[in-house]
Amino acid sequence: MSFARLSFAALLSVSIFTASAHAERPVNPFDGKSLDGWMTVKGDPAPAGWEVVDGVIHLKPGKQGGGNIVTRHQYGDFSLSFEWKVAAKGNSGIKYRVRDYKGKTLGIEYQIYDDNATAKPGPARGSAGSIYDLYEPNAAKMLKPVGEYNTARIVVRNNHIQHWLNGKLIANAYVGGAEWNKRIAESKFNDIPGFGENEVGRLMLTDHGTEVWIRNARFQTYHNDGGESRRRRFRFLRR
Repeated sequence: MSFARLSFAALLSVSIFTASAHAERPVNPFDGKSLDGWMTVKGDPAPAGWEVVDGVIHLKPGKQGGGNIVTRHQYGDFSLSFEWKVAAKGNSGIKYRVRDYKGKTLGIEYQIYDDNATAKPGPARGSAGSIYDLYEPNAAKMLKPVGEYNTARIVVRNNHIQHWLNGKLIANAYVGGAEWNKRIAESKFNDIPGFGENEVGRLMLTDHGTEVWIRNARFQTYHNDGGESRRRRFRFLRR
């Protein structure tokens, strides 16, 4: 084959690969318009129990065909800022780096919860803003009353996780370290080898049968290319 033909073939191959990569580029799961970027764990469209109204993701109350939903794409390092509120005695959460563990779809979770749900306070590692069942929020935590929106942020960079609530860093963890392994051993995930150690995974919105609202999400992903960190920003704001 001549050099000219070889060069053209190589160029065509690169063009096809680039077009394919562009076609598979992850989309914003929080576009504020629809739930097209979400699906059930089995791959079906997001059920009717979930809706987007005026830019707000809303899980309707009761058993109205909700269920957990996950993103169609997987994400690695990211930052997600959002506002949330939950109904009285409500329980929900946003999970990330979600993957299948021998038939169980699990991930690390930012807990969304009404801390006043019971007369006796529940475990701190299950309270609002916690890294669910692993890291309790610190003393800087300030939670707004039920019915009011809280501001939150999840930051995941390599093995470093941060949970923010109302402008304060309330939970900080390093996946895979000695402290992480100790807390895994004390948690409900103690029989799940490698829990949370995957570098990429889906996001999940959880359904525990109570209403939850999420709005004003700003989502950006990070990836490394030649040692330089680059960002892809996604954003939706409630109208």
